[in-house]
Amino acid sequence: MPDDFSADSYDAPPSFWRRHADRLWAAGVFLATVVLTVAAFPPSRTPEFAYAFAVPALFWAYLRPAFRLFALTTLAAQAVAWTIILGWLHHVTWGGLVLLGPFIGAWIGSWFLAAWWTLPRMLGRPVLTRLLALFGLAGLWVVIEWTRTWMLSGFPWLPLAASQWQRMSILQIASFTGAGGVSFVLIAMNLGFTAYAHRLLRENERGFNRRSQEFLAAMFLLLVCVATQVQETFNRPRYAVPLGRFAFVQPYIPQNVKWDPSEGPGILRVLETLTLAAGSTKPDVILWPEATTPWAVKGNADTRAWVEHLAHAAGAPLVLGSIAIEPPARTGGEEDWFNSVFVIDPATGLQPHSYAKRKLVPFGEFVPLRPLLGWLGKFVPIGDDFGRGDDPSPLLVNTAARPLALGTLVCYEDIFPALARQSVLAGADLLVVHTNNGWFGTGGAAYQHAANSVLRAVETRRPVLRCGNGGWSGWIDEFGSIRAVLTQDPDTGTMSVDPLEARVGTVYFRGTQTVAVSADSRWIDRQSFYVQHGDWFIGLCTALAALGFLALRPAPLAPVKTPAHDSLTERG
Repeated sequence: MPDDFSADSYDAPPSFWRRHADRLWAAGVFLATVVLTVAAFPPSRTPEFAYAFAVPALFWAYLRPAFRLFALTTLAAQAVAWTIILGWLHHVTWGGLVLLGPFIGAWIGSWFLAAWWTLPRMLGRPVLTRLLALFGLAGLWVVIEWTRTWMLSGFPWLPLAASQWQRMSILQIASFTGAGGVSFVLIAMNLGFTAYAHRLLRENERGFNRRSQEFLAAMFLLLVCVATQVQETFNRPRYAVPLGRFAFVQPYIPQNVKWDPSEGPGILRVLETLTLAAGSTKPDVILWPEATTPWAVKGNADTRAWVEHLAHAAGAPLVLGSIAIEPPARTGGEEDWFNSVFVIDPATGLQPHSYAKRKLVPFGEFVPLRPLLGWLGKFVPIGDDFGRGDDPSPLLVNTAARPLALGTLVCYEDIFPALARQSVLAGADLLVVHTNNGWFGTGGAAYQHAANSVLRAVETRRPVLRCGNGGWSGWIDEFGSIRAVLTQDPDTGTMSVDPLEARVGTVYFRGTQTVAVSADSRWIDRQSFYVQHGDWFIGLCTALAALGFLALRPAPLAPVKTPAHDSLTERG
């Protein structure tokens, strides 16, 4: 036997896990992130995953993977997840889905790159520094979400807070902070869970020292949300004040026939049948969705006369979406078209004040940068740009209970918090969303859209009524509770407004239902803190993000701590 022989000559080669650890981590993080992110948002009914959707990637960040691998994995995971979440866009344009899904995913995914830099530098630092870094990361997430409200015209569809649209307990803080406060708490919970898991699995602490201050801080924030919910919603029925009976007309006109002139008479017959049926229930107001009539109510005398006659026959005011054609603003110019909402009084007809949509859909209602992209005008349905409204003043209707000021939002305007806030500042008693969602098929779009309306209700402390061409139509109270939603049993055809039926029924159908709507007397003629002060929380989050970065900026990376059982024992 050679003298230099030793037992080390027989050491086993590295295991498959050790040889491919980085790639296996990347694959696991990618799959887990995609699944958890998609499952957190509607139409999935598992919003609890929003508390942990980022945990796999954040735990990996603690282990200091190579930046390039981490960046590619997290950005790709978010891009895929958001392409799945926005899958309904293929009914409108495959190109939009292929571009918008990855773009939103990559933009949100940039937050994970900040986490890659921050989390390892938190190890071994004082408690206050670690908490400041945690709040800084949560604040950065909120700032990134806020940029989605204005960047490239804005598309803040489904902020993280919207995942909780059916969980009132965490939403109530939004009346103070806006939806960003809810997102802040959810991100803090993700960071807290990750810090706790890292301490349990990767650090050598024992006993009481194994507690995680990051987790305790996140739990404290969650308890603040729950306490706010208890305080705000305690004994709600005692304060309910009737606002009136509202009839929802849901015509369910397919988008491929909506603007076909030959289909116009048939569409009017559908609207007449449903509206007269709604009128038979003696409502105070009848609501129609966005762009309901095939011809303009303002600018087409025949259409105006028809809706005025119908309102008189139904015996109730019609609040309807249609086109307004206005005379040219300058001599020799072209007529201006507006996506508008009108009030048709049963006695006096078309009211002089109407609402014109303030936030237009890019490439749907106007072409951005038209001097450069004018050739894309052929893809805009009307062939030219719609006019942009600038007046948030509410529409006035009379009910048996009281005169009401309806704050109007058209289509995707309810995803912009500032627009709802402006409507309430202008005097709205409640918000009404008129939408034509026939573009988006029968997938998850209607539920995702309704989730945004829930946030607007809590932020402004105003009831929200939604009337859609194909669904989701219903009533959300000022605390974000879904009080009524139009559904139909797919087997029997029976219609209902019970929110519990929405779990088994469909919101995509043609029909009408009438709902008695009430408001909490404590919030009538009173404005929420968010309505009064706007996006103050965005400023706070920006400051927290900056302070978190500065607190860690001089910090060297601490040595990696691993459990004792992970260390190799020396051979004698």
